[in-house]
Amino acid sequence: MSIALSEEVKGLVNGALANGTPVLIAVVTKDGKPRMSFRGSLQTMGDDQLGFWARRLEGETLEGVQAHPDVAVLYRDGAKRILLQFAGRARIATDPAERDRVFAAAPEVEQRADPERKGGGVVIDLDRVEGMLGLGEDGRPRLFRMTREG
Repeated sequence: MSIALSEEVKGLVNGALANGTPVLIAVVTKDGKPRMSFRGSLQTMGDDQLGFWARRLEGETLEGVQAHPDVAVLYRDGAKRILLQFAGRARIATDPAERDRVFAAAPEVEQRADPERKGGGVVIDLDRVEGMLGLGEDGRPRLFRMTREG
């Protein structure tokens, strides 16, 4: 099976900040410690990628991405019984076009927080996506799991 995010999942992720459900990213810092942070700018960057704009290039999260690219991302909307878990490999966008694409995808409020674009784009190539998309009409959980082939 390959990863192809559905329009439903893309809509949830892309609307997370506006819906009051910002995502949580977990990294391993350069000294091997776990670190979590909320990312209001996280958006889908296609069928098998996520991206976020980091306003500062220094700090434990981005240093962790550089040292240990394996990351986990969590989206939760308790009221709707939605839980999405993403796992993949993160990297700082070095290509100017890709960097601009990550910035352009970020919500306007996040763009306004870094008008001079001093930060940088982070792209996550997804290896696994799983979770629950609420309850079906029969009252049962709508579970799913996708993994990257290869």
